[in-house]
Amino acid sequence: MNTLELQRLGNEVRRHVLRTVHQAGAGHIGGVLSAADIFAALYFSELRIDPKRPRWDDRDRFILSKGHCAIGLYAVLAMRGYFPIEELATFDAINSRLQGHPDMTKLPGLDMSTGSLGQGLSPGVGMALGARILGKGFRTWVMLGDGEIQEGQIWEAAFIAARYELENLTAILDWNHLQQFGWSTQAGYASSARRDPTDSPAEKWRAFGWHVTESDGHDVADFLRACSEARAARQRPTLIVAHTVKGKGVSFMENEFAWHSRPISDDDLRRALEEIDRADRLSIAQQGSVR
Repeated sequence: MNTLELQRLGNEVRRHVLRTVHQAGAGHIGGVLSAADIFAALYFSELRIDPKRPRWDDRDRFILSKGHCAIGLYAVLAMRGYFPIEELATFDAINSRLQGHPDMTKLPGLDMSTGSLGQGLSPGVGMALGARILGKGFRTWVMLGDGEIQEGQIWEAAFIAARYELENLTAILDWNHLQQFGWSTQAGYASSARRDPTDSPAEKWRAFGWHVTESDGHDVADFLRACSEARAARQRPTLIVAHTVKGKGVSFMENEFAWHSRPISDDDLRRALEEIDRADRLSIAQQGSVR
């Protein structure tokens, strides 16, 4: 797929997420919208996968460590053909396979159950090490949230991954600079008063022995360039610091921590979808003018 097609798929992930959270009356939004373009680039271009064989031994593995953003992963899995798009309507319902956090025992295409923050990188290390021991060529990818890398288990896993020189492991940091709670610099909850969850992540991960590259997480061409760099790295795991915007694609949600998780009203949904549709039309028009 070309970059315009991938960019439009990222917006399609956003549409599915917004409609699904609106219908369910609950769900995470901000951190899903920041990761939407990355989901599209991974599942429609980068990952070696086969939706018809979700347990294929040689598939690339993907772990969503920030498991509360599961609705974004569900959306792209459905779009890729792992299960019917219509099943998204069951999100967060009793007995649905699409719970608020991913359950690998229920849904095809999930390589790890996640939810408690900070616990996704450790199984990623295990998968990468297992691939080496078994002589398998698959790569393991782990998406991290910038708030969750405050967890100690992340740094224990980062240390071990570098010590074992796991060049087949790539972590992707969705660095949207905004978590739900914590690090307020003054009383009240104004967005302008909230500090980044973590400072200088590239420097920290390099200090742990990782190869680090940075990309624009909303520019799929630049993100895929970083993925290629990760695949070429030798004797070290790679961290891709993806610079993103929380709530990306919907102006009144962007950089607003209150949209981390909340219901969506009918009017909010209408306005949000109009903005995403307008962005797609503009992108197509610009592509045409370039030609």
